[in-house]
Amino acid sequence: MSEQWEARTVRVIGTGVMGRGIAQLAAAAGCTVELADAQPEAVSKAVEFVGGMFDKLASKGKLSTDDAAAAKSRLRPVDGPFAPADDVDLVIEAVREDLAVKGELFSELERVCPATTVFATNTSSLSVTEIAATLSDPTRLAGLHFFNPVPLMRVVEVIPGARTRPWIPSALTTLVRSWGHQPVLAPDAPGFLVNHAGRGLGTEALQILGEGLCSPSDVDRIARDVLGLRLGPFELLDLTGLDVSHAVLESIWSGFHAEPRLRPSWLTRPRVAAGLFGRKNGEGFYVYTDGVQQVEPEPAAPARGGQKLWTDSEELSALLRSAGVLVEDYEFPTDEAIVLLTPYGQSTLDAALAAGTDASRTLGVDPLGGFKGRLTLTVHPGLDVAIGREAWAALASTGLPVTIVRDGSAMIAQRLLASIVNTACAIADQRLATPADIDTAVRLGLGYPHGPLTWGSDVGAALLLGILHELHQASGDPRYRPSRWLVERAMLDLPLTSLGTTPADLL
Repeated sequence: MSEQWEARTVRVIGTGVMGRGIAQLAAAAGCTVELADAQPEAVSKAVEFVGGMFDKLASKGKLSTDDAAAAKSRLRPVDGPFAPADDVDLVIEAVREDLAVKGELFSELERVCPATTVFATNTSSLSVTEIAATLSDPTRLAGLHFFNPVPLMRVVEVIPGARTRPWIPSALTTLVRSWGHQPVLAPDAPGFLVNHAGRGLGTEALQILGEGLCSPSDVDRIARDVLGLRLGPFELLDLTGLDVSHAVLESIWSGFHAEPRLRPSWLTRPRVAAGLFGRKNGEGFYVYTDGVQQVEPEPAAPARGGQKLWTDSEELSALLRSAGVLVEDYEFPTDEAIVLLTPYGQSTLDAALAAGTDASRTLGVDPLGGFKGRLTLTVHPGLDVAIGREAWAALASTGLPVTIVRDGSAMIAQRLLASIVNTACAIADQRLATPADIDTAVRLGLGYPHGPLTWGSDVGAALLLGILHELHQASGDPRYRPSRWLVERAMLDLPLTSLGTTPADLL
């Protein structure tokens, strides 16, 4: 059967933004696409919309006029989801996220579709196995999770249910690739792959905000300028809509039986109750005026006073000297020097006490990223204010932006990255997905500059393990316990992308 199956005719049920995007993708790839919806008037509008997208691509030279016309000719409106479907090879539903609605839809489709028709659900949060369980033949259904906007978001999660026929995931993987997108095999587990892996950034950002270390805009600036993310975590929450993100945070956490690494923050529930959803209604973690995000400008640094500095980092010392800052070149700072420590996985105050420096004259600067995009300056309660302002002025003289945050158990960027990588390692350790699929899914689905396992290998598994150990010890919070995947590879000096030796290798 697997060798004979081919998706020549695809019925897309649901004409919302996801359904239209899937229809555009399939028609452009040469499939005949039947568009169906419970509301007949919505179908004609969807056909017109998708056809207009092909015309727009042709006008921009991204598609020839003939190819656009051919793609439009492959769009066919049908009279409802349950119209005769003798020639339909694949049905993709993109309807409301409701288990009962989806189950009833597929149960009715069983009556009109031949046994050879494969069913695919575009669910983003419901169990594929539970949807399939409503069918007389649950083996014919799998998940095919596209991301919005479909034509631009190149990753597609292929999700087999517990009883999906073994050949279907492979066939859908081949189909997605032929449509010009990148398939990844995802588990039928809470959040599948992309949303599960994405909890690393969002939950830690909310934890940082809940500890009062800095503002949402400060976290976002650090995430963009130090880690290289396209959007900071709070910008992303506002874009997605906190009403949606809160539900996802809660469902994934409860789905994994309150796994501490995935624990949501208490902050989201009252914000949802207050209607602070984000862009969609004009106010979230940011305010939006006419759709434009409003951000308070960063404060201007004070003028330099000319005091000497001392730092434990040669790289930071060279940067400061290049800006004309006087930096002491001694093994230990003099009593008159302002001290800038660069700890990993440690608070500035703990680092000062361990190093024996005067805490009132000591601040921290995050070394992650090599002091290139943005400098993060940490302030603890015992700091002399005048010393702190002079340190800020000296760092600002380098020309790099400076974000001032409250001292915590580790630097902001370090915490975000360690959580991103540790979450991905936990997914790999549970064999929920291959390291390659984890990296591909996160890089394409979340827009990260690197896949998290490759990123962790580049930064250093041992370094990240040390950060997590220190966070776990300092806070006592099990959310920071390192994944066994990370521990083993740090001990063995293996890349985080490596499976290493498995029992199968011995058989």
